[in-house]
Amino acid sequence: MGGSLGYLWDLFVKEHKYNKKRQFNTVDLKIKMDCDGCELRIKKTLSNMKGVQNVEINRKQHKVTVSGFVEPQKVVKRAQSTGKRVEIWPYIPYNVVAHPYAPNTYDKRAPAGHVRNAEALAISNYVPRQEDHFATLFSDENPNACSVM
Repeated sequence: MGGSLGYLWDLFVKEHKYNKKRQFNTVDLKIKMDCDGCELRIKKTLSNMKGVQNVEINRKQHKVTVSGFVEPQKVVKRAQSTGKRVEIWPYIPYNVVAHPYAPNTYDKRAPAGHVRNAEALAISNYVPRQEDHFATLFSDENPNACSVM
């Protein structure tokens, strides 16, 4: 069928497959890099992915940030193809966590000012002791603290 009849046939009868639009994502990865060669290989591999707009590498923290219209799992798979051990960035800033010294949150290998991102269940199981309450009564960080001391 051709012409207008074919157009109407396609319009009403054929099923249309709509392409999903990709969302702009920023994926943070933890990849151990020792030298410039490792850094260059990872940057080159991730930059060649379809949809990637920017790749930033911080070798001191072993952190790679990939920005673009990509899916996080595909970025992880592509990074693993370099032969390095890859995981999603597990750390969050220290001041975001309510109890930074709760079990499973403090990590001595974390960069300065960061703690491990523990799930909400692990933090909700942490019950503060009564001594913690008394310790914060006279703390300099507590605005309602007693100023006698």
